[in-house]
Parts: sequence; C-alpha cells; structure tokens
Amino acid sequence: MCRPAVVSPLLVVMLSGLVGCATTSAPGPASEQTDRAERRGSFTDAPVEQKAPLLPSAYFVGDGATFVGWRCSPSQDMVSATQEDSLRLWTTHGAEQLPQAVVDQGERYQRGELSAHIIGDRAVIKSSRGRLECEARTRRDSLRRSDKPGVMFLARGNEPGWHLELANDVPRIDMSLDYGEREVSLPYRVTTLDNGAGRVILESGRADAPFELRIEAGACFDDMAGTPWPAQVTLNVNGRQLQGCGQGIAP
Repeated sequence: MCRPAVVSPLLVVMLSGLVGCATTSAPGPASEQTDRAERRGSFTDAPVEQKAPLLPSAYFVGDGATFVGWRCSPSQDMVSATQEDSLRLWTTHGAEQLPQAVVDQGERYQRGELSAHIIGDRAVIKSSRGRLECEARTRRDSLRRSDKPGVMFLARGNEPGWHLELANDVPRIDMSLDYGEREVSLPYRVTTLDNGAGRVILESGRADAPFELRIEAGACFDDMAGTPWPAQVTLNVNGRQLQGCGQGIAP
C-alpha cells in the first residue's frame, strides 16, 4: 500500500458485483459488443452528469514539473512542487500555495505565518505551530496529459497492485485490480466537492456495482518506492481496504 503522511479521510472505493455477463450461445459480433459493454459499465442506466467535474486545484501542480518529498524534524513528511513564482506545499494539514518572497540566498516562499526557505536539498518551514528542519529525500516527475491522454486523475497502490483513472471528458472511472487481473469501467456521480478543503467524494452511477471514492489533498508517499504524491487514496474492494496515492493531470 502507499503511505499517507497524514491521518485524514482518504479516497475510498467499495466495489462489488463486477462480474461480466455470460452467454450460453456462441457469441456473434452483436453479443460480443453487448457483453463487453456490460463488463465495462454503461452510462445509460444511471442519472449522472455527462461531463467530468472540475477537481480541486490542490491535486494539480500547474507548471510545477517535479514533486519533492521532504523528511522533516520534528517527525513529519511533506511534499512540494516549485512553480514559476510560487511553491505548492502539501503538509499534514492539507495543501497550501505560497507566493515567492525576497531572500538573499536560496528560495523563499511565504503566505501569512507559513513560510518555506529552501537552499538546495535543505528547507526550513515555519508556521504558527513552530519550525521544521527538512531534507529532500525523493523526487518524482509530475504526470502530464501527454503521459496519460484522456485522464484527469490517476491513483495507484500496492499489495495487491491496483490503479484507477478518472476520464477528463465524462464521469467515468477505470479500475485495474489485483495486479491487473480484474478491470472495470463504471460511471460515477459527485456527492461532495470541496475545492477549499481539497476533498471529493464520488459514488457509482450503477446500482449493481456500488462504490464510493474519496480523494483528500495531502502529502502521500508510495510505501514501496517512497515517491511523493499530492493526494491520498483508499480503495475498499470486497471487504479489503487498499491505500494509495494520486495526482491530478493538468492539460
């Protein structure tokens, strides 16, 4: 599973009844198409919007090209992405965007009482809660639309390996479960979308294949590779809870 750096609501998916329909006769072209459509889900049997929602900006890095994972003392993990004139920072309290400030050495960003002073692989984070001494431990290039055409959000986890994608044009979720042994595509509807808090809850658009999907902005680390991500994900499937990390994919 992936290791979130915070204890907060994560993205939850509960999925059942995903077995494709079988036929007792030799399938022709029409029956093959019907069987395939039933396995992958249908948009005609649920009252869902036909356009994908706009996800919170905290899931995206804008023009920031690289996520950096920080190990801080006192014990805390953070994720950052440097943009042209600001710093996106994911902490135990969610996500912040700090505008660039003047400094003699290195880079400094500040919004109110929260500031970050970065010199190479070292950083000092100050807030009303105190001071953190941080060291850059991991880096990961952010995903772009050219890497994942047609995808606006991607999440993944381990043990067993799984990943999911949200389409950028219609409300559809594509899931690959159990190391790719099970794949399903379903419509969804939005039940909660809080841009300020960086929280989204989605539910299935099909009564025969219910799921709930939760996304929360916050520092998250893949517990096998240690790579940094800006969103936390939990996937519940047939009584199993799988945790993971995710990222919005900008155009």
